[in-house]
Amino acid sequence: MSANKFDLGLIGLGTMGKNLLMNMIDNGYDVAGYDKDTAKVELMDAESNDIYGAKTVEDFVSVLEKPRRIFLLVPAGKVVDYVIADLMPHLEKGDIIMDGGNSFFKDTMRRQAELSPKGIHFLGIGVSGGAEGARRGPSMMPGGNKTAYNKVRPIMEAVSAKVGKQPCVTYLGEGGVGHFVKMVHNGIEYGMMQILAEVYDVMRRGLGMENSEIQAAFEEWNNKELRSFLVEITAEIFKAKDDLGKGDLIDKIMDKGKQKGTGKWTSQQALDLGSAVPTIDLAVIARVVSALKTERVAASEILTGPEGKIKKEQKSFVRRLKNATLFAFISSYAQGMAMLKAGSDEYGFNLDMEGVARIWRGGCIIRAKLLEDFRKAYKKEPQLANLLVDERIAKIVNKTQKDTRTVIGEAVKVGIPVPCLMASISYFDSYRSARLPMNLVQAQRDNFGSHTFERLDKDGTFHYEW
Repeated sequence: MSANKFDLGLIGLGTMGKNLLMNMIDNGYDVAGYDKDTAKVELMDAESNDIYGAKTVEDFVSVLEKPRRIFLLVPAGKVVDYVIADLMPHLEKGDIIMDGGNSFFKDTMRRQAELSPKGIHFLGIGVSGGAEGARRGPSMMPGGNKTAYNKVRPIMEAVSAKVGKQPCVTYLGEGGVGHFVKMVHNGIEYGMMQILAEVYDVMRRGLGMENSEIQAAFEEWNNKELRSFLVEITAEIFKAKDDLGKGDLIDKIMDKGKQKGTGKWTSQQALDLGSAVPTIDLAVIARVVSALKTERVAASEILTGPEGKIKKEQKSFVRRLKNATLFAFISSYAQGMAMLKAGSDEYGFNLDMEGVARIWRGGCIIRAKLLEDFRKAYKKEPQLANLLVDERIAKIVNKTQKDTRTVIGEAVKVGIPVPCLMASISYFDSYRSARLPMNLVQAQRDNFGSHTFERLDKDGTFHYEW
């Protein structure tokens, strides 16, 4: 293809970038690609005659239609700043840069503040769905200048996933809201993944189930209330055979969790906002503890605790596990959505919570049948304080809490750690308690530090001479 004026340019031709670029071309857009790694550009050129691969930044910018629309899919952090610095000498007022990586939302706000006086629009667009989502349709979470977004809106709506005829993308608001929403999305994802890992451990160690039985259970769950991308791929994982040896691949994978930081960001920001996300917190901590493999192996020879099998009928206990998973999933979502509301209030994002639930229904990693229930809950009550108090959701958690408690109790008896299941039920119990023992903590604070306390029977703040 000759270097005509292209609708959009995409920088970052790794797996995600290349797949999203092909998605854009499939939807009728002429897209130019660029990567500092010329080997990636050459590989892209070799794979398709429909793609224009630029060899230099100057060439890349020169072939774009004005105002230029440039989509970045590069690693978060300093790399984004380096790419912007390379672009700036060649851009003009009115040009639009879109960051589709997992950038920290406050970095996005900083970049917007730096580029706005120069007349360059900077949009932070959370993109979820992995490589397959990028190719077939991701969920997209854009934030920034609305006028600038409207100039790229047709492209975003065309390439996004669809639920029915509704695109899984919507303008979320000014500032870094797009990346804030994606950050919380990833925190919820951490929670859901760890919940499934804990349930798998209970099946494997607690019930002594074979991988084929575990696979069948997850597959069945995915056909019912727990239908979701993560349950679906979990079922698929247990079908995989070791391509480098004998047996099932799952049994050969090292039990050391890794992370890129977005779950940790969610926990850190939740603390800053005064928003409770214990299921997400414990999912992050679970990965941290898992990384201590050498220490854990050594500790297993020194520290003792209960072991053995759960002495319950397998079929009925697996049903309890399903309900516990449903309960904990809802808890993870509820915590994340409550944090979104707190962040919206703190940063003036004015988030449409129904819109967030709507665009997460398709394309993204945390897409699930439950999200339609959440969308309806926020449609009915836009200012809903917490999903747990929606009438329909409350019925589900009230019904499944008993099985959740049973599962946790049996796991504790045989020494199987289930931190996210525990955090989920503790969050539920704390949130439903009209009175908590924090009066003692307040008394302690006043005793040693004269920090004062409030009373139930009188207004104002008080100090007692202990």
